[in-house]
Amino acid sequence: MSLETTLPAAPSKPPKLPPMKALVSRLVGNPLGGVIAALVIIFGASCALSPHFLTSFNMMIIARALAFVGLVTIGQSVLMILGELDLSVGAIGGLAGVVGGILMVQLGLNPWLSLALCLLMGAGCGLLNGALITQLRLHSLVLTIGMAGVYGGANLVATKGVAITGIPRDISFLGRGLVMGVPVPFVVLLVCLAVVAFVMFRTPVGRYIYAIGSNPDAARMLGIRVNAIRMGAFALAGFLSALAGILMVARLGTAQPSIGDTWVLAPIAAAVIGGVATTGGIGSPVGAVLGAVIIGMIEDIIVLFGISPYWQSVVSGGIVVLAISFDALARRYLNRDAA
Repeated sequence: MSLETTLPAAPSKPPKLPPMKALVSRLVGNPLGGVIAALVIIFGASCALSPHFLTSFNMMIIARALAFVGLVTIGQSVLMILGELDLSVGAIGGLAGVVGGILMVQLGLNPWLSLALCLLMGAGCGLLNGALITQLRLHSLVLTIGMAGVYGGANLVATKGVAITGIPRDISFLGRGLVMGVPVPFVVLLVCLAVVAFVMFRTPVGRYIYAIGSNPDAARMLGIRVNAIRMGAFALAGFLSALAGILMVARLGTAQPSIGDTWVLAPIAAAVIGGVATTGGIGSPVGAVLGAVIIGMIEDIIVLFGISPYWQSVVSGGIVVLAISFDALARRYLNRDAA
């Protein structure tokens, strides 16, 4: 009887990619690495272009401006990973801000109770969006365009287009205060990002979101409550949008009807730049916020050079087109040999 033992063959090493293809594969396979590299390059270029860029005052301006868009970006990125999109987040943030102003100024309600009610209202608006989408089987893009009109119209009906002044100073710290030299809104952004990132990366709910974004039918077969997850994600996006609106009211000291008007394109642009796929299932809120940082730095350079602020929309839209085009061309380049 032979005592020889047959050993399994050693696994073959994957073929080595050419240097250029290996670089593209690394950037596409790890979107966070790509956005960090872009962030470092743009940061270095900004420091070289303007001596006023890397100053504590300017960094504080960027951080405070980033906080409001960043909060909306977190919610929008979760929806995009889920394969959804909400174009009413800006209107929800604006409506939450003016409702907070009405409760505090016109009705004399306690400021902190008013803020809590506004957050609940924002989550309720998002939940309503999710319920209509899931129960009526409507496309999120189409429905939220209509709901943006509803929330924006309610904003104008409540304010008649006039800002609400006299916001109590009790809440001004939320928009203007500092914690160890860091703006309070930016601290709020970091806390929210840490909580959402933990849920996405370390809990079953996060895994369910990625599974639904990748293949909703397969997720249903695995017993995942797809509709409940979707509604929860829309409620989260509404909550974060309302939080951004409330912080903006605290920052300005008035409830402006125009709050949230610019919170539609920028969060989507930031998420795409940060590696969140428009088809769902890929990306992270961390990358989306880093994308928002990139946009914030570019817009800051535009201001420092005295360029018309109207170019900010052109730049944001152009960045989105470039990011989507790079992703599509890179994946086509990597799959060329397989075809």
